[in-house]
Amino acid sequence: MKFGGTSVATLPRWQNIRELVASRRAEGARVLIVVSALSGITDALKQLCAQGDKSKRIEAAAAIKQRHHELLEQMQLAPPEGLLARLDDLAQLAEDGPRVLGELAWQAQVQAHGELLSSTLGAAFLSATGVATQWLDARECLTAIALPNQNERTRLLSAMVEARPDPVLTARLAGLGEVFITQGFIAREGRDDGIAGRTVLLGRGGSDTSAAYLGALLKAQRVEIWTDVAGMFTANPRQVTGARLLQRLDYEEAQEIASTGAKVLHPRCLSPLREPRVPLLIKDTNRPELEGTVIGPEVREHAPSIKAISARKGITLISMESVGMWQEVGFLSDVFAYFKQHGLSVDLIGSAETNVTVSLDPAENLLDSDAIAALATDLAKVCRVKVIAPCAAISLVGRGMRSILHTLSGVLAEFGQLRVHLISQSSNNLNLTFVVDEEVVDALVPHLHDLLIGAGALRTDDSALFGPSWEALYGRGDVAPAAASWWRTDERQRLLDIAAKATPRYVYHLPTVRQQARELKKLAAVDRLHYAVKANTHPAILGALAEEGFGFECVSPGELRAVIAAVPESAPLLFTPNFAPRGDYEFALTTRATVSLDALHPLQYWGELFRDKEIVLRVDLGRGLGHHEKVRTGGSGSKFGLPVDQLDSFLRLADAHGVIVRGLHAHLGSGILDDSHWGEVYGQLASLAERIGSVSFIDIGGGLGVPSHPGEAALDIAGLDRVLREVKTAYPHYQLWMEPGRYLVADAGVLLARTTQQKGKGAFRYLGIDTGMNSLIRPALYDAWHQIVNLTQLDAPATALYQVVGPICESGDVLGTDRRLPEANEGDVMLIAQVGAYGKVMSSPYNMRDEAEEVVIE
Repeated sequence: MKFGGTSVATLPRWQNIRELVASRRAEGARVLIVVSALSGITDALKQLCAQGDKSKRIEAAAAIKQRHHELLEQMQLAPPEGLLARLDDLAQLAEDGPRVLGELAWQAQVQAHGELLSSTLGAAFLSATGVATQWLDARECLTAIALPNQNERTRLLSAMVEARPDPVLTARLAGLGEVFITQGFIAREGRDDGIAGRTVLLGRGGSDTSAAYLGALLKAQRVEIWTDVAGMFTANPRQVTGARLLQRLDYEEAQEIASTGAKVLHPRCLSPLREPRVPLLIKDTNRPELEGTVIGPEVREHAPSIKAISARKGITLISMESVGMWQEVGFLSDVFAYFKQHGLSVDLIGSAETNVTVSLDPAENLLDSDAIAALATDLAKVCRVKVIAPCAAISLVGRGMRSILHTLSGVLAEFGQLRVHLISQSSNNLNLTFVVDEEVVDALVPHLHDLLIGAGALRTDDSALFGPSWEALYGRGDVAPAAASWWRTDERQRLLDIAAKATPRYVYHLPTVRQQARELKKLAAVDRLHYAVKANTHPAILGALAEEGFGFECVSPGELRAVIAAVPESAPLLFTPNFAPRGDYEFALTTRATVSLDALHPLQYWGELFRDKEIVLRVDLGRGLGHHEKVRTGGSGSKFGLPVDQLDSFLRLADAHGVIVRGLHAHLGSGILDDSHWGEVYGQLASLAERIGSVSFIDIGGGLGVPSHPGEAALDIAGLDRVLREVKTAYPHYQLWMEPGRYLVADAGVLLARTTQQKGKGAFRYLGIDTGMNSLIRPALYDAWHQIVNLTQLDAPATALYQVVGPICESGDVLGTDRRLPEANEGDVMLIAQVGAYGKVMSSPYNMRDEAEEVVIE
């Protein structure tokens, strides 16, 4: 059990340690406690070493002595003899200075006292409070090894230990007692002559590393790192409050996360534990009830997933360019010899035929301007040198990175708008790193974290891997918990009764539709809301939205007829077809619908049909957005909208036929969660409207996103209203229209099905249900993610990893991949959530399977 500086600095913290040790003893385990120096003491010792004046060194040693005596007073303990002896030794070292031992050996001896003092004090406190504790000198257990290329500084101040299971040490300790306390950060220099070597330090993160070395030597049941957080998270919680606790990691993933920016664990502490396969736990000293992070051998039964996004600032890039490097033997050897000469360690490497660019991490290098200038001067002898700084490295970390690259298109697009200096995909398939300008990283990381969840690349739905968010664990007590889905609470039994009669069945919950409608009606800046009928055409839903005052946007004569039959004549209609035949327009013009055009063709060839009519013009603003390329409805790759460069041609045709462009419309995609998007669309359309002159309203489309993955941020409706009001202030003479669809009805619908059979194939387990892509095609068409639960066993532990599939004769008939669910039985009722939009309306009789019936809950 390792405890850091803040965990050993006060009496309440030592009382925590006593209780934790007692709990491990109650489990029947022997306990070895590894402690850091009291918080702030290591820095004080370093400052003592930096003093050239003897009197100031003695003064610093006295302040350190006083700090420990104050803690003893809190503990109501008399100073133990061992503590007094070590304080006297520190005072003597301060008085002598480095003249006896030499500068570096003296520094190591001085700085070792932080842990020697805290462990001696801890042994006295624990023994005095009922936990008999033996003090153990870590230097009798840990012996540093000499490595090639080590200089005197690294041998003494950043030593390495080769730790292999030692049955002799294990047996010796077992005969001495049940609870031991020892020091982190220090070891003994190895010597071939049998004489005790000098005290050496293990460098940054040394206490974590000491615990790992000792855990490996003893082949411990486990190593516990006790700190001030519950474990490793999917991002730095200080940047991303929605970062999720990582409950399980393998050694390689954890080391990669630690080495790419996470501060909670030093990457060096994991290597010793791999061979003996000793698991490591990270726990919160103040909240021991929290599960924490378990790190161990590779966890094979889980979906490939990005586990974390991390960032390192202060990165310096060295770009080296020379035509002469192309296939020149020894060029890299010459270049890297200069890095070695200047004591600089290279992190990332990118190469081209005439360029090699490397990164230098300040955590591993002293990157002052003199060091960089000296390096650049030498490199200039063999190549052209460019120094790029300050930069930041953003890393996506997770096992199986290459297998999930296809899910990252939306995430990678964010980097397309930035200056990316270097991209590195690790050879171990564990990380993908981008080096960008440092100034963008603070805003970019939280945004990318949200995008990774939304893309399904960061699989927060897997409860075996991802725990609660930082905000849920440590946030304010007045933060309201997320509302439970309607099907999880009051209506669960009714749904089970509905499924007992027949499956598959779509079930719609009208109270949820009304709730979502009223949420959108809070958009004070919006003058008219039209429901995008294509999302769900059920008459009960149309009627409910008409009662809420919505208009209706239709894309076909069939939708127009369905709406006209279901809603009052007072409800406004929009007709917004795409590549429709002439007959569709002829029918629409006989109704009360406002008709939209989005191409030159209708006016070029059917101009008389629209003579003296008022129409809406849909334009393409040149870009598309959304969670998948097939829902992005803007840009040259999309068939929707009139290109802006054809606007003048359209207006000439309109004038020729007396057609009045009364409205401008743009819809760029679906599943958008960025509230600023619609403000940008409004502003661009308003600017075009100023050119046209006849426009009275602007339709900014729909596409309001609905979070589906656990932890995915919801669209901020209040924020959206602020954005729209701000932009509308600049153009108050235009009415503002919107046409939401999925936002209104997705959460209101579920699809009920029954399990049929299971099959194991290699590492995969398939769970069959009695409907598939014939009822719900969104997963096959859009890679859409829908929550799937076993409604019959809703509260049972999710221990199985399934591929949820249907009975359709297609390889694409997969409704959910790698879903963590309870062990299923034949006939269990499965519920697929968020299918109120684009579910039944896109279903088909393919394979001549019976279509799912629809049921409405009022």
